[in-house]
Amino acid sequence: MSAHQQSGISPDTIAAVSTGGGRAAVAVIRVSGPQAGEAVRTLAGKLPEPRRALLAKLRHPSSLERLDEGLVLWFPGPASATGEDMAEFQVHGGRAVVAAVLGALFAIPGVRPAEAGEFTRRGFLNGRMDLSAVEGLADLIAADTEGQRRLAFAHAFGHLGQRAEHWRMRLIRAMALIEAGIDFPDEDDIPVETRAAARPEVEALHAELTAALADQRGGLVREGATIAIAGLPNAGKSSLMNALAARDVAIVSDEPGTTRDVLEVALDLAGHRVALIDTAGLREASGAVEAEGIRRARARIAGADLVLWVHDAAAGPAPEAHPHISVGEGAEFWLVANKSDMAGERRGNDPDWAERALRLSARTGEGMAALIDSLTEWTSVRLAGAEHPVLIRERHRAAAGEAADHLAQALAGWDGLSDELLAEELRRAAHAIARITGRIDTDDLLDVVFREFCIGK
Repeated sequence: MSAHQQSGISPDTIAAVSTGGGRAAVAVIRVSGPQAGEAVRTLAGKLPEPRRALLAKLRHPSSLERLDEGLVLWFPGPASATGEDMAEFQVHGGRAVVAAVLGALFAIPGVRPAEAGEFTRRGFLNGRMDLSAVEGLADLIAADTEGQRRLAFAHAFGHLGQRAEHWRMRLIRAMALIEAGIDFPDEDDIPVETRAAARPEVEALHAELTAALADQRGGLVREGATIAIAGLPNAGKSSLMNALAARDVAIVSDEPGTTRDVLEVALDLAGHRVALIDTAGLREASGAVEAEGIRRARARIAGADLVLWVHDAAAGPAPEAHPHISVGEGAEFWLVANKSDMAGERRGNDPDWAERALRLSARTGEGMAALIDSLTEWTSVRLAGAEHPVLIRERHRAAAGEAADHLAQALAGWDGLSDELLAEELRRAAHAIARITGRIDTDDLLDVVFREFCIGK
């Protein structure tokens, strides 16, 4: 059986465009596999020096028609992104040029189109990156904000993988100490001493995993903090949504109950992604459709990180009588007095309204700059130092949580469990940590991870 078959890698050579679709000055076509060198020699006439660009006339292998002139690079394995022989053709970006070069490559025996994520998958299977780095690379490709870029870059280049491997090795050392008592049962001092020496390490690891699980900032950076705009009908929620988004996202009307569903738009605040949500006005519903909209509104409000309760300042009373809403643990609740241009100095019946509310007019723009500054500051403070959180995906959190549970079981029964049972709890914890980086059998995870990738990556 070949090494490729043993590792689960197809023996085929794959090729695909790695740059984006549409017209561009340059397109990069990648080739990886045992026929990569032959593909370069066939189209370019010769193989360049490794990692040195060669300007070459590219020709079709059978007709010898000249297809384009471009740069060719050669990366012999295993020192390549995929861990196998790899080449890049940098050609002009017109669709016809790209199609012609790809067609020439696919005319070479053993070369086929790459599947989505197949280049990165080969890199993982060949040990060029661990599974957490693969996920970081997917996030780096999808990053829209500076915060997402920083977070993804750290994970794509080993931040989580190194931390997880450090945890795993410490667990292995603790296991070795416990198992010393199993291996030398007749030595009276060894089981007691090694068991005692392992406990501080296990306690420290459990504390680190618990702290990492408690840090929610990674998910906020990756997915975006959620800001829900809530309030009674006709308070100006949709107008505020449009003003913050700087475009017409929501329909604005004097008719109550216009917003029936939850509207969402992404904002970039302080380099971080924020999901801004406009919800239906909270009141007694006049029909089944509005009732469903209000139910969805309450659900999204309950899951928001920040709720902006919009009050019609021209209506008079302060919002003490707003309908009861539930907000999540750690979420903040801000009062926003909209339509301040129509309210004059009226503050309603609440003497503290002036101090507690942000006064603005979504229609005229008065006070909007101050609100945006406040939201930007809130985002920066909430996500301060979040470039390097350890756990950013639910998969990571599930694995770390399982490991923490096994360590907790071990610590709870430290004095009562046998060495064999104690070592087994530590072994299961190490096994859970290893799933983060893919250092154990991960066939069930690979399709889920790699389906996020595009063709050519």
